[in-house]
Amino acid sequence: MFIVNVEGAIYKDNQWLIIERSKKEEHAAGLLSLVGGKVEQEGNTTDILERTVQREIFEEVGIKVKENLTYIHSTSFITDTGEDVVNIVFLCEYESGKASAKSKDEIESVHWMTSQQIENHPYAPSYLKESIILANKIITTMKGC
Repeated sequence: MFIVNVEGAIYKDNQWLIIERSKKEEHAAGLLSLVGGKVEQEGNTTDILERTVQREIFEEVGIKVKENLTYIHSTSFITDTGEDVVNIVFLCEYESGKASAKSKDEIESVHWMTSQQIENHPYAPSYLKESIILANKIITTMKGC
């Protein structure tokens, strides 16, 4: 089966909250990434993806995002250790808190970055850039309403 992973593209003041993954991580060590994590088994439940991304964001970087999450896209990939993953990315609006790396085993550092900074960063993988491009399109559409 698949591991189900969720990520939050967190937006505030024309910048994105980006983490540098720990060099200790088994997958994508040292690369830039959105904040997120694996969905845990909860039995019969609702809004598991949304709750998971909100929980992971708070646990990993200590901030809260607003309740209204917007689906961006989903992908699948195989980790560096051979595990199949389904990844779902949500657009999240910052609500409160000061972002910091809560677990050095998972996160080296956190950064608020513009789309251009992400696009030009040598450690920004193509899938991160794609998520930011798609998130920007959604924001542009929302502002046009």
